[in-house]
Amino acid sequence: MFSSDIIESVKKNAEKWLGQSFDTNTREQVKALLDADDQTELVESFYKNLEFGTGGLRGIMGVGINRMNKYTVGAATQALANYLNKVFADEEQISICIGYDCRHNSKFFAQTVADIFSANGILAYMFEDLRPTPEMSFAIRHLSCQSGVIITASHNPKEYNGYKAYWNDGSQLVPPHDRNVIEEVSKIKYEDIKFDANPDLIKYLAEDMDKLYLDTVKTLSLADSSSKEYFDKLKIVFTPLHGTTYKLVPDSLRNFGFTNIINVPEQDVIDGDFPTVWSANPEEPAALKMAVDKAIETDADIVMACDPDGDRIGVAAKNLQGEWEIINGNQTAILLTYYIIERRRDLGLSSNKDFIVKTIVTSELLKEIAEKNNIRCFDVYTGFKWIADAIRDNSELNYIGGGEESFGYMPGKFTMDKDGVSSCSLMAELAAMAKSENKSLFELLKDIYKKYGYSKEKMVYIVREGLKGAEEITNIMEEYRNNTPKYINNSELIFVKDYSTLELLDVKNNKKTRLNYKTKSNVLQFFLADGSKISVRPSGTEPKIKYYFEVKEDYNSVQSFDTLEQNAEIKIQNIIKSMNIE
Repeated sequence: MFSSDIIESVKKNAEKWLGQSFDTNTREQVKALLDADDQTELVESFYKNLEFGTGGLRGIMGVGINRMNKYTVGAATQALANYLNKVFADEEQISICIGYDCRHNSKFFAQTVADIFSANGILAYMFEDLRPTPEMSFAIRHLSCQSGVIITASHNPKEYNGYKAYWNDGSQLVPPHDRNVIEEVSKIKYEDIKFDANPDLIKYLAEDMDKLYLDTVKTLSLADSSSKEYFDKLKIVFTPLHGTTYKLVPDSLRNFGFTNIINVPEQDVIDGDFPTVWSANPEEPAALKMAVDKAIETDADIVMACDPDGDRIGVAAKNLQGEWEIINGNQTAILLTYYIIERRRDLGLSSNKDFIVKTIVTSELLKEIAEKNNIRCFDVYTGFKWIADAIRDNSELNYIGGGEESFGYMPGKFTMDKDGVSSCSLMAELAAMAKSENKSLFELLKDIYKKYGYSKEKMVYIVREGLKGAEEITNIMEEYRNNTPKYINNSELIFVKDYSTLELLDVKNNKKTRLNYKTKSNVLQFFLADGSKISVRPSGTEPKIKYYFEVKEDYNSVQSFDTLEQNAEIKIQNIIKSMNIE
């Protein structure tokens, strides 16, 4: 199955882990892999280093250089400590904030991180128990820390864990810091990692930080008196999907004034096995099934969910046929952006300095809504670190909201990362406003489409695991670049944006212009004559290649909304078929 060269290289890598720099349990596990008849797991564990990418680490837990374990986490932490001690050498006391989620080994990894930072003379603020990612981002800013680390693999399967590094403004690392930390990681030898903690430099964060965070979230409230009259009437079903928001989202909703909060007891249980769901991902309808069942049972108005680390929001409501349906990530961003812009205008808070941010794969309708309200919209790469970067680059302007299609939204800049707690709280306000007008969220969404234009979005992905899968994903991207189609679904290709070369190709005039981005990214976008947009990119955190489709349809009073949606779905399916995506 594997070539002799790969096996030889893998064995050399593994045998290094039999040395005295590694604990007894690790050495025993490595020896068992070396002795096994089936060497698949040995290869997957040792064929490459678990990459410290621009977002940190994410991988399957286990022994080996390509796995999340004490030593790979330790190497990343030692590298970050070395970098912080260089950059902030003039600081009297460098400090860092550390959080973790509900996954297996998360607390152990977090404590390991705290120990290593303290051993390097850095004050480590560590949450005493699991907390959502946005609160950790908030705490970095509140405590004036130089950096932060959250131990989480977001919504990945239970076998995974991860390590995300943050800078002093509460955002994930961006250039040059991401590249510089990666360079530091490449220098680390396992024997150089300082595991022996200095207890005097570890301080634990408790409920006082929760109150500060939730009171700050409440400052986002935009509700008027007519909406507030429905706060007691609105029935909200919320599920944390076994994760970190089991307490803070209900507490935030109550802090806003909502009282009718219905939980899903089986999913309030903190469990890294995520026993009630196949995937703890609020993008997946199956993940919200128990919550929707509870909503049907209790005649609720809205279902909301967060992923295990609490930065994403999933929403379900009754559609135009009265059936419960997931509101997708683009629609969630559209609703929240619409609400923020409308309410700020009604309250007299609007300014010619207001701006929003969206990612390049997110619906163009957000830009339409913003620009028709004389608000600027900036396009950035996927990931909220780039939304944070846009905020830094436009500090003279006023950020009012930003989001991406993958169920993430950031309504305030006190977190500088997507925030499920804040988003749930504002979404509840929006639902109360809709209820005060005798509308569902889908009816409100329909009104938005009528006013600003209709678009339908869909994301599909292909999973390709392991070494061979990575090679296949690379080949797919190269094929699109080398053999770019002239037509997709019988619609002419007008523009191609290749973010790996930062070039925009005007196909008709065969003219190239430069895309104005600070860095390159392995993303391709095709823009068609019929208004369709297709984006293709490998996932940065999972073994997937992702396709994002957006199509437009004319929305007129004669055409029924059902027909409109059906026609758009048919167009997307025809594009998928035309591109031979399987």
